[in-house]
Amino acid sequence: MAPHPLEPLTADEITASTAALTAAGHAGPSHRFASIALLEPPKADLLAWELAGRSGPAPARRSKSVLWDRADNRAYEAVVELGGARADGGAAVVSVDHVPGVTPNFTVDEWHDCETAMKADPTVVAALAQRGITDLDLVLIDVWTYGLALMPERYRDRRLGWADIWLRETPGSNPYAHLVPGLKLIVDMNTMTLLELDEQPGEIATQAPVMGEYMPGKVPGQELRTDIAPLHITQPDGVSFTLDGHELSWQNWRVRIGFTPREGLVLHQLRYDDHGTERQIAHRISFSEMVVPYRDSSFDHYRRTAYDIGEWGLGYMTTSLSLGCDCLGEIRYLDATLSDSAGEPFAIDNAICLHEEDNAVLWKHVDGLSGAEVRRMRRMVISCHATVANYEYLIYWRLYQDGNIECEVRATGIMVTTPIPEGAPTPATGTLVDQRTYAPFHQHFLVARLDLDIDGQANQVHEIDSVVPPIGPDNPYGLNLTTRATPIADESMAGRDYEWSTQRSWKVLNTGKRNVVGSPVAYKLVPTGSFPAMMDPAAPQYLRAPVIGHTLWVTRQHDDELFPCGDYPTQSEADDGMTRWVADGEDLLDQDVVLWYVFGLHHITRLEDWPVMPADTVSFWLKPFGFFDRNPSLDLPPSPGHGGGADAPSCHADPTAPLAAG
Repeated sequence: MAPHPLEPLTADEITASTAALTAAGHAGPSHRFASIALLEPPKADLLAWELAGRSGPAPARRSKSVLWDRADNRAYEAVVELGGARADGGAAVVSVDHVPGVTPNFTVDEWHDCETAMKADPTVVAALAQRGITDLDLVLIDVWTYGLALMPERYRDRRLGWADIWLRETPGSNPYAHLVPGLKLIVDMNTMTLLELDEQPGEIATQAPVMGEYMPGKVPGQELRTDIAPLHITQPDGVSFTLDGHELSWQNWRVRIGFTPREGLVLHQLRYDDHGTERQIAHRISFSEMVVPYRDSSFDHYRRTAYDIGEWGLGYMTTSLSLGCDCLGEIRYLDATLSDSAGEPFAIDNAICLHEEDNAVLWKHVDGLSGAEVRRMRRMVISCHATVANYEYLIYWRLYQDGNIECEVRATGIMVTTPIPEGAPTPATGTLVDQRTYAPFHQHFLVARLDLDIDGQANQVHEIDSVVPPIGPDNPYGLNLTTRATPIADESMAGRDYEWSTQRSWKVLNTGKRNVVGSPVAYKLVPTGSFPAMMDPAAPQYLRAPVIGHTLWVTRQHDDELFPCGDYPTQSEADDGMTRWVADGEDLLDQDVVLWYVFGLHHITRLEDWPVMPADTVSFWLKPFGFFDRNPSLDLPPSPGHGGGADAPSCHADPTAPLAAG
C-alpha cells in the first residue's frame, strides 16, 4: 500500500531523490544538500482526496531538495516525483530551479568540517598558542551564520561563517565555561578556509577562574543527594493510544505526526470525535522560526543572533530520547529519517516520544447529599528535544480529554558566558555568574504557525479584550465586566499585540457553524510568555525578522507561506516573509486563515542558571470556546481509587458512608 501523502520521507525515498538528481546531472561532486524533505501536496488537493474518502488516486509523493554548488555558491531547488506515485516504480526529476541571491541553511556536516579545518589551520594554531593554548583536543570551535548587514563587505558574495573558540579545562569538561575572548574566525564555508582572524582591539580579558562544571565527579566538593526514592509510572494494561504509521489515535483525538528537517515535529490533521462526528480543529501546526538575539553590542556578541530553524533546522538538531531520562512511563517512540549534506539518509532513533500522563484533577464537585464526583485528568504527550550547540529545547504538544491543546517549551542547557578584564565592571548587558564572568541578556523568540480549521476552512479571527464599563445606571456598583471583540478583517490588521491590562486573547470562529445556544463554534488562543521585541526597528536584526515585533499575526493560508522570515534567512538583510505576505491586505473574514503566534523567553540571566540552566518553561493553549455544546469530558468514567486496578473502589464518595477520621 502506498504511504499516506503526509508520511515523512523514508530512507529509500531520500536515496531515490539523490540518485535521480545525480543521474540527471543536477547533483555532482561540488554540490551539497542543505535538505531533502517531503514536498507536501497542496492543501486543497489533500482535502479533496480526504473528502472523497481516499477512494481516488492519492496526491503524488514528491521530495523537495535544496542544494548549493560549492564551486560557484549558486543555490537550487529541486523537485523529484517518487516511486510510490509512478507507474514505473522509479523516481523522476520534475524541476530544478536556480534561486538567485540566497544562501541555504548551514548543515551539521559543515559545523564538524569547519572545526576540523580550523584546528588544522596554522594561523589558528599560532593564534591559540599566543594565548597559551596548545592542546587542540581541548578546543571547541563553534561556527555561526551571519546576517548580511554584519558581514564584512568584501565577503558578501560568499557562504560565510564566523566562529567562537571555547576551551575545556580538562578532557570531558564543559567547553562552554571558557570562551577564548576577543578572537573570532571568519571562514569561507565552501572551501573551509580561514579568510581572516577577527581580533578585538584594546584590552583582552584573560581566562577567569570559573567553576563551570555540572557533571557528577567534576563539581568540586559536590555529593549527590541520597534521599530520593524511586518513582515508577506503570500502565499494567498497556497504553490507551494506537499508532497506524504516523497517525495517532487517543480517546477522541486523531492526529498525524510529521517531521521535517527544518521544523522538526509537525502535527497534521488534528481532529476530535464529538459523539460520532469527527470535527476538524487544525490542518497543520508547527514551529516556523526561532530567533535568538543576544542583546549585547560588545565584540564577542554583536554578531550573535541565531535563526535556529531557518539557518540550521530544528529537525537536524533533534536528539534521541532515553527512557527514564527524557521520557517516563509506558512509552512509544517514532524515529526520524533525514539526509546529510551528501544526500544520504540517516536515522535519529527515538526522535519523538508518545506517552500518557496523569495531570491531577480534571473536574470535581462535592455535594452534601450525593457526595463527591471527581475525574482525574489524563493527557496525551507528543514530544521531542533539540540540542542547538549550548542550548537545549524540549518541546511538548499535549492533548487533553476536555478538548484543550497545550504547547510547552522548556529551555535548558548552558548559557553563553564571557570573561571580564581584571578590575573591570560587569557590563550592564548581562549578569555576573562567576569570577570575572558574565552571561549576556538575550531573548528566545519562537514563532508557532497555526493553520487552524475550526469545523472547516471558512474562519474568522477576533481579538477579545475584557473591559470595565464606567459606573452608571447600568453599572451602579462598578462591578460589570464585559468583553469586546474586534474582528481582524484583513491583512492590513495582521500584526497584533498582547495587552495585559485587558487580558487579551484571540478566537478563531466558524460563523457558519453554530453550537447549541446559537453562538459560532470557536477555539481560543490563550497567550503566555509574550514580550515585546525591545529593539529599534532600524536594527539589522529587526529588519531581518520584523515578525518578532508583534505577538500575533494573521494571514490568509497559502501553501508556500511557511516561514515568516523568508525561505532563506541565512545571510539575509531584509525580511522576505511576513512583510511581503501582508502587503496585499488580503481579506480575512470567513477565509482559510493562519495564525503566527510569537512567544518565548526574555532571558535576564541569573546566577542560578549557572553552570547548567534549570529548565525555563513557557507555554500557550488552544482552548475550545463554544466548540462543544457542553463539557466534553462528562463521559469520562470514574477513576479507580486506592491505587488499584479496574475493580478497585471508585474515587467518588458514597454519601451514606461515615466520614473517615483524618
